[in-house]
Amino acid sequence: MTPAPSSNPDIALLDRRAEARQDPDWVRSAERDPDTRYVISRGMTHLVHRASPVQIAFLTAEHPGIAALPASQLLLLGWLDGKRLVLVDLPEAQTLQPAGTEYQELRPLLSVLPPGQAEVLALARALIFWRSRHRHCGVCGAPTESRSAGYVLRCTACGSEFFPRIDPAIIVVVTDGDRVLLGRQASWPPGRFSALAGFVEPGESLEAAVAREVAEETGTRVNWVRYFASQAWPFPASLMLGFHAGATRGPIQLDAELEDARWFDLQQLRSQSELLLPPPFTIARRLIEAWMLERTQATQPRA
Repeated sequence: MTPAPSSNPDIALLDRRAEARQDPDWVRSAERDPDTRYVISRGMTHLVHRASPVQIAFLTAEHPGIAALPASQLLLLGWLDGKRLVLVDLPEAQTLQPAGTEYQELRPLLSVLPPGQAEVLALARALIFWRSRHRHCGVCGAPTESRSAGYVLRCTACGSEFFPRIDPAIIVVVTDGDRVLLGRQASWPPGRFSALAGFVEPGESLEAAVAREVAEETGTRVNWVRYFASQAWPFPASLMLGFHAGATRGPIQLDAELEDARWFDLQQLRSQSELLLPPPFTIARRLIEAWMLERTQATQPRA
């Protein structure tokens, strides 16, 4: 998520209240609550106001079309700023679009939405993506139906239950003390370098995943690993687990995933004359900036 304006950017602003999902009458409770706000998503896009600053276009029960929505299209997201939020999962052919609004994909919104709203849409997108790929049971092939306010899909034939999927991935800034190792993919904007990343494999610890990914992508062997923070990344369903790691600088051996990888010193990162860092709302940027701060403090003369 976009870092929250607080001392801890990893504290959630959305109050999810998982216990409320077990209320079989939750849809009616939401309808009776005048403070309920509806978040409208259609496919992988979300309804937002066109005017700046960009905000979610929350609708109320009074908006034409809301009352006629079937319960199967509604999911309980939680409470934000004391107001209940209900996600409306519209099919591509259906729309609810008041004047002055438009549907946008989430990725470009992450850098401009208020932190709480960015968290709301990250959850919405993850749930919608999961639902779109579990319309039928993976055991017997029968249709699934929504349960637990949208957080469980249950097979209508064999009763198997399916839950939202999260794919853990590590992302790491490797340092030899004086420099950091960053890589770039060919599809990125020209000049951009970022932290190394990859998915965790079955039966693998996070630390082992860090060591393996760094070795596979650059031929570098890490000798220590330290956890930093995490970031939900619903593109499509990842949880990014951030690390700093140490290694001895040596020749870089690229694999097919990276177009380039280099060691950068503090001055190069400060000037950004030779590279374009990842966007500020990403955990990759936070990892790099944390190392820069650490390195700056280490090189300052002591009183």
